[in-house]
Amino acid sequence: MKSNYFAAAILASLLGGSAASASGETAGTGPAPTPYVIDHPGRADSLIDMRFLLDGPAGKHGFLSVRDGHFRFADGQRFKCWGVNITGWEMGSALLPPHREAEIYAESLARLGVNCVRLHFLDMRREQKVIDGNGGKGDVPPITHTPSGLIDSRYEDSRHFDPEQVDRLHYLFAQFKQRGIYVDFNLNVGRTWRSGDGVPDHDLIGVAKGVTYFGPELIALQKEYARMLLGLRNPYTGLRYADDPAVAIVEIVNENSLLEFWQRNWLRGERVPGGANLQLDLTPHYARLLTDRYNGWLAAHRTPDQLVQLRVMAGVAQGAAIPFLRRGDFRDAPELRYRAEIEFLTGVEVDFQQDMARFLREEVGVKSVIMPTADHTYFIAGQPMMRSSAKFDVMDSHVYWQHPAIYGHRNDPMVNRPDLSIPVKLARTAMRGKAFTISEVNHPYPSEYGAEMIPTLAAYAALQDWDGIFFYTFEAKLLGKATPVIGDHFDITQDPVKIAQLPVGAMLFLRGDVAPAQAVVERSYSTAQIDEAARMPRAEQPYFTPGFPKVLPLIHGSRVRCLDCAPVAAPPIAPSDTIRSDTGELDWRVAPQGGTISIDTPLTQGLVGFVRDAKRGTTHLSADIGNGFAAITASALDGKPLRRSDRLLLTATAKSGNSGQVWNARRSMLDVWGTAPTWIEPVTGWVMLKDLDGALAVSATPLDGAGKPNGPAISARMLEEGWEIPIGTPATTSWIITISR
Repeated sequence: MKSNYFAAAILASLLGGSAASASGETAGTGPAPTPYVIDHPGRADSLIDMRFLLDGPAGKHGFLSVRDGHFRFADGQRFKCWGVNITGWEMGSALLPPHREAEIYAESLARLGVNCVRLHFLDMRREQKVIDGNGGKGDVPPITHTPSGLIDSRYEDSRHFDPEQVDRLHYLFAQFKQRGIYVDFNLNVGRTWRSGDGVPDHDLIGVAKGVTYFGPELIALQKEYARMLLGLRNPYTGLRYADDPAVAIVEIVNENSLLEFWQRNWLRGERVPGGANLQLDLTPHYARLLTDRYNGWLAAHRTPDQLVQLRVMAGVAQGAAIPFLRRGDFRDAPELRYRAEIEFLTGVEVDFQQDMARFLREEVGVKSVIMPTADHTYFIAGQPMMRSSAKFDVMDSHVYWQHPAIYGHRNDPMVNRPDLSIPVKLARTAMRGKAFTISEVNHPYPSEYGAEMIPTLAAYAALQDWDGIFFYTFEAKLLGKATPVIGDHFDITQDPVKIAQLPVGAMLFLRGDVAPAQAVVERSYSTAQIDEAARMPRAEQPYFTPGFPKVLPLIHGSRVRCLDCAPVAAPPIAPSDTIRSDTGELDWRVAPQGGTISIDTPLTQGLVGFVRDAKRGTTHLSADIGNGFAAITASALDGKPLRRSDRLLLTATAKSGNSGQVWNARRSMLDVWGTAPTWIEPVTGWVMLKDLDGALAVSATPLDGAGKPNGPAISARMLEEGWEIPIGTPATTSWIITISR
């Protein structure tokens, strides 16, 4: 269905607070859903304006580097990324939008507090085939438009850029830079190979993950692409991208590791051509190439007696090539054979990444931070892959709460599982002396608990003193061609809950409203521990650190001290239903009625989870609401402590969705995805603001999907405990609180 963006927004506003029927939802544990549409074009004069957190133009302080384990500019100033990925998967979306949309969405992101973007899938062709989700079954929405990248589809190779797309990239980059938004360039992400590329088996290897590490033609083409992209001179800035300090990060490969595929295919039991246990895309040609390289490595790194033993273990004749382990043999493989493969594959990764980094620095002239790849598969161990990544100055991770492609049942609240939460999983990768970023993260739609993601992650990332977060994903909508609908599991652009919370997260993380942990607990791994982690049972996730309490990162800072060194003992932490940070500002409680998190800092306070039944409060905030699950935050907009602030941003979010969506019988995924307008389950009841020094009057101005007034200001009632604000009418997610003294 195609509809005009503005027409849909007008429809939503006309329906006002009467649209339970439009959603296709039942009231459930909260109030009836009400249409609420995010309006990015209308955000130009929004009352929610986080631009005070940005320091434009991007690059004004010179190139970013890593010093003392954090991003810093040449003058020593600390820098954190609060960002989004930029993609263009949905109909009516564009990875590289026209000039007018580039201006609109750069401005909207700046006002939402975003100071970094990750340009993803630039290495795809401008036109790709239509993909029909899951055959129209409804559990995966149809992908009717794939990313429009830089590769010109008019050629029978992937070695030419489309001039119009290049201009769009230049203009979009300039718009970001002007507003203080830095850019992370991904190099190899989704590129597919064509007949004119001279790549063996180009039509069989897909995006060639894994193969990109050792196929000589693929390595040469990756270098050529990097030179083409980063050597472009932007006419709107006058600089090559390699010379522009607004480029914060350059990533070599996305979600790509030989060690990952080596582990993952054993777990999934996939059959692989050629007998090498790596991935389905490894054709006989590449299986032979890698096997030959492996045998050459063995000849140089193992003794003649060990080679005899390895051939006996593999069941091949003496003098024959030693194959990789086959599926089913992984867990019980002899140590000599098992560790030889880990060592070899690690060496292949290190050689490729180091060679690419050298090429980028010395031959392209890149001056930005270089990132190799991300630790991203949390049902397998990450430590083996960390050996290669740890040779760089920054470690990176991707994580999703109950990713729809991995978990069969995926509509559970994270607040009930602190031991498997996003912050805990991410903490396994952070290392001492290195910056740490999360370049992909989301609480995928249609989870009914998505409201917990942003405030929880922002708060605990600040506690851990991490350096960057990029939510996956954000898509610019083409004017007049896009339907304001939550279009897939990952696009947050039209999600009323997640867009409302971006400014709150920006203040928590960028402004440092949550203080870093007082203590940092370090752990280290012996060579044997790292090697054996690859075949530990899944029950050990997400740390794969035997003996370490999984909730440790919710209490103290957490870092890996070193790899291939003496392991350290885990600190004792008594089991408890209350997990309190050592700063006292964050408190995570698990109870029979459901988990809750409280955030209690001088500048931002919040309640996340099953707030109604927990009946919890913070120093300045409490709530009496009708919703079973919600996230409520109050943040000072003027930089003063909440008790003395004159202007606050209040957010109260619960569920969001599409009109007409229908759940499956298990309520784990949608049978019908739904369409516009989007809706919210408004948080209804009363919010109490307490201990406001000298307050004479308090009022709350409700805001619409453009961040503009959605009705007259609501006067708070002064009670003995504080100032009580009725919320729910009009239905909204956000209010500007004005305090008169």
